[in-house]
Amino acid sequence: MAGEIVQGFIQAIQLILSRDPEVIQITILSLEISLASTLLSACIAIPLGALLYYYNFPGKRAVVNLVQTLYALPTVIAGLFLFLLISNQGPLGFFHLLYTAPGMIIAQMILVIPLIIGLTFAALSSINPEMRQTVLSLGATTVQSLWTLIGEARFGILAAVILGFGRAISEVGAAMIIGGNIRGYTRVLTTAISLETSVGDFALAIALGFILLSVAVIVNVALNLVQSGSMWQSSQWTS
Repeated sequence: MAGEIVQGFIQAIQLILSRDPEVIQITILSLEISLASTLLSACIAIPLGALLYYYNFPGKRAVVNLVQTLYALPTVIAGLFLFLLISNQGPLGFFHLLYTAPGMIIAQMILVIPLIIGLTFAALSSINPEMRQTVLSLGATTVQSLWTLIGEARFGILAAVILGFGRAISEVGAAMIIGGNIRGYTRVLTTAISLETSVGDFALAIALGFILLSVAVIVNVALNLVQSGSMWQSSQWTS
């Protein structure tokens, strides 16, 4: 068994270095789907998180708690919920999104949007409360106030988007249920690793695992850089 594992690692490196077409195709599709879902989620979630911070209303704390609870929403639950909506018998079946890349993007958005909303709210809550009063005293409109506050908390919000991308590209449950793991169409890194491992193609599974791990490292480095920028900005304000 140890010899098979070593051989698998060697073959995996060869697949990566030779730019195996299947490895490249799976990697590109994974990045395209995850980037699209993250950017679309950010366009929806950042304004919602800002509005949640800006306005006070009855039940606000409960809404915040609900959003934070959804951080840990199991991917298979999200996939099952969406499957029931977009299957042929579902209320949205006429869109024909099941087993398509757009359907997978929507599934990932369900997972990413609560994360970005909650972390945007947290980032805005961490800025100096006097900033909001200052902006309002200058006669800014609601949109201008929100834009100013978002700019002030930009490092924290950018970190939220990066974490959202990490959540999107690493999930497997919803991608498997909604995408169907169809070769050349909806097969992404996580679903391909699961499939190749189950059929004993360890070389391809390890190669894809290397790539997914590399993406995770890049996301972590980017997050650390953003957090360093946020700490530097805070030190500039205090000095």
